[in-house]
Parts: sequence; structure tokens; C-alpha cells
Amino acid sequence: MNKVFKFLKSKDFWFWMVAILVMILLVVIYRDCTFAMAAVIPGVSGGKILTGEPLTTDISRRESEGLLMSEVDKRITKIRPMSTPIDQLSRWTGARRSGSMIVDYYSVDVKPTKATLNVAYTEPTSSDVTAASQKVKLNTTNNDIFEVSETILVQGVKGYEADGVTKSKADLVLYISSKEENGELNVYAINGKKIGSIENCVPSIDKGTTFIRMGRAATELDVQTAQFEALPVKEQNFCQIFKMQVEQSTFQKIANKEVEWDFSDSEEAAIYDMRLGMEKTFMFGVKRMIYDSKKKENVSLTGGIWWQAGKEYEFDPKSELTQNDLIDIMKEAFTGNGGNKRKVLIGGSDFIGRINKLEITKVVSANDDFVKWGIDFSEIKSKFGKLFILYSEVFDDCGMSDYGFIFDPEFISKWAHVPFGSQKLDLKGAGIRNTDALVLTEASCLTLRYPAAHMRIVPKTA
Repeated sequence: MNKVFKFLKSKDFWFWMVAILVMILLVVIYRDCTFAMAAVIPGVSGGKILTGEPLTTDISRRESEGLLMSEVDKRITKIRPMSTPIDQLSRWTGARRSGSMIVDYYSVDVKPTKATLNVAYTEPTSSDVTAASQKVKLNTTNNDIFEVSETILVQGVKGYEADGVTKSKADLVLYISSKEENGELNVYAINGKKIGSIENCVPSIDKGTTFIRMGRAATELDVQTAQFEALPVKEQNFCQIFKMQVEQSTFQKIANKEVEWDFSDSEEAAIYDMRLGMEKTFMFGVKRMIYDSKKKENVSLTGGIWWQAGKEYEFDPKSELTQNDLIDIMKEAFTGNGGNKRKVLIGGSDFIGRINKLEITKVVSANDDFVKWGIDFSEIKSKFGKLFILYSEVFDDCGMSDYGFIFDPEFISKWAHVPFGSQKLDLKGAGIRNTDALVLTEASCLTLRYPAAHMRIVPKTA
């Protein structure tokens, strides 16, 4: 003990105490200087750049609202996700914050790729043919989609080899040299027919023949071409206020129970029921604003994505679905819309049953189940793309068990005016009821970008 007291009174002890305090002070000053140097600065294209400190979740939430999923949404996505695939997927990808109950958004479509011939073209006879016969006027059902210098594939009409006499295995290809004021196309044949002494004449083409737009062909001196601009179309949807109230009386709370069942279990069941209702609304809801005369307030109702889809495919419900039918469905879903090559197909029990009865061959293959977005999917693959398939019970609930819906998950946007949250009600303090009460609320809607990337599948009606 004497040695300890001597050391505490010695100069060495005070030297080390001062040294430690100086080190602590330097650490504090360095930390403060580092924090002072940290800053969030605007980027070149409107983004945000963090300097001077590491990126944390707090900074992400503060500077990029909605970037990180909230804990509430994470918990909700774990409650029976297979039953509510649309709501599940929209929560998994995160919601955009809307400052209003009315959401204005823009959807961009793609330019059509095909049209049909309006008036049949008949080739001239060898006695009537002239050099002018190489250039002909054609009128299609949609002349506006074609531009000067574009090439056209004439589907089902065979072209000719270089001699102009031997039919080719390739379809006829035309070149658009100019357009008339009324929109008619002036075209030349690229692999045309020799009629008399005139080469590369356009052969006869029947009315209704499909014309498919192909690439443009410019000359060496061309520096300009026809302009192309895609204009987004303004659309609108309303956010709908979804609510669910959970209550448990005080006596129910303290009563002995045979199994563990508390307020959180009731809350989970209520959230599932709420999500199931939201799923039906997000799918088949109709956009309207109505007036409740009893409450003397307007009620905002959201429009479902079923009605927003830009494509529809009909099948014959009286016959069994074949592999050829499935290929046609996938062809329609994946072509001519600029979407991704991986899409989701949900449907009622009868329609999914039709798919399950198919015999799979090497043309269309079925892979094992896998989990994505917290949902167990089955996968069907074709040359056009992949479909993630899931039975959706809301189709059966809505009397649409033989219907299906193909959507591109990349082009679904969720808008939340009021994010999903809960609020405790003090019904005891207000003298209303002796219960624990909780109100769950969300004001939201779904919108589709690129409507042509999504497709309804419906049974053909007589």
C-alpha cells in the first residue's frame, strides 16, 4: 500500500494522467473536425453525394427518403405473402411518397411494330410492266408507324433470289423511298421479282398481309433521318385509405387461455385480412371519387392494375390449354412492348390448373420452385422469356378462377400518401370502452408504367 501511495504522489503518476487527458482531448477534437468536414452536396444530375463520413442507415433515411424499407413494411411482408403477391411485391420494392391523395404519373408506350395491308396489290403483267413498275404505292392500316428509309418485312410473301425468278426461302423485304401527303408508302422491293425484262418488281400482295417494321437503311451521304420522339402520356390514380381496427377487452386480456393468444396475434390476423382486401382492390378496383352523404366527406377509391394493363389475350375455355396456347400467350406477353424477359403470371385455380395439366417438352420447360420477393414461385421458360407462376386466391374470391394476369414487376410503382402504420386509441381514457385498441392505416395506390408490358388473360365469351 505504501508503494501505491508513493506512486500516486510521484511526478510519474501526474505525467501519465496528463498524457491520457491530452490523448482523449485530441480524439474528441479529431472526431468533431471530422464531423464538421462531413457534408451532403448535390450531384451533377440532381443526386446527392456524401463526403467526410461513412454512409449510414440514418443518413440514408434522412437524405433519401424511401430508399430503405421501414421496419413496419419488413414485418408486414412476412405475413402470409403467398396470398397477396401484388401487395407483397409492391412493398418489397418500396413505395414512392406522394404528397397528395391524387397521383399523376406518366406512362411511356412503345411504337407499334406491325400493320396490315389495306388494299391488295396486284403485280403488272409482262406486257404492261415498265421501269416505273419497280416503285409502287401501298396503303396499310397504320401508315404513320412507317418512316422514309425504313425497311419492311412482308410476312408470308416469299421474295426471290438474285435472278428474280427463283423463289427464295426469305420473305419479301421492301424499302420505303418516300411517303405521299395522304400517308401512302412509296416502296421498292429489295428481293423482288423479275417481270418481263424489269428486275426487282414488287410481287402481288394480298389484302390483310402483315407488314413488320425493320431497321432503317441510309445512304452514304445521309446525315439526317426521320425524327423519333416518345411522348409520355399523363395518367392519374387515386390513393385509397385502407383501415383496420383491432380491439381486445381488458377481461379478455387477463383471462386464462388454453393456448398462447395475445393482442399481437390478433393484430397479425387483422393485417392479413387487411392485406387480402387491399390485394383485391389493387387488382380489380375502379378509380372513382364518391361523396358519402352520411359522413359528409368524399371517399377516394383507387383503380386496379387489371384495368391499367395495355394488352389482353383471349383463350377458348371450352377446350384444354395446349403447349401451343401457352407459347402464344408468352409470345404476346413478351413481344412488342419493351419489357423485361422475366415476368410474373398470377391466376385463379382453374387457369393455373390448366397450366399444371400441360405436358412439358424441350420447347417449354418447367423448373423447380424457387423463392423471390418472399414468395414461392414455379418457373416456366420459353424462347420468348421466363414466367414466374403463382396461384392467387383473390381471383377465385372475385369469381375469376379462369382468369390470369401477366405483369412486369420492374414496371409497377407503389405510391403512399400515408405509409402503413399503427395508432393506439385510448378508448378507456375517452370513456368509450374498456379495451386495448389499435388502428392500422395506409393510404396508397399502384400504377403501371409501360402498359403494353402487362397483359390480362381472359376466357373468350360467345
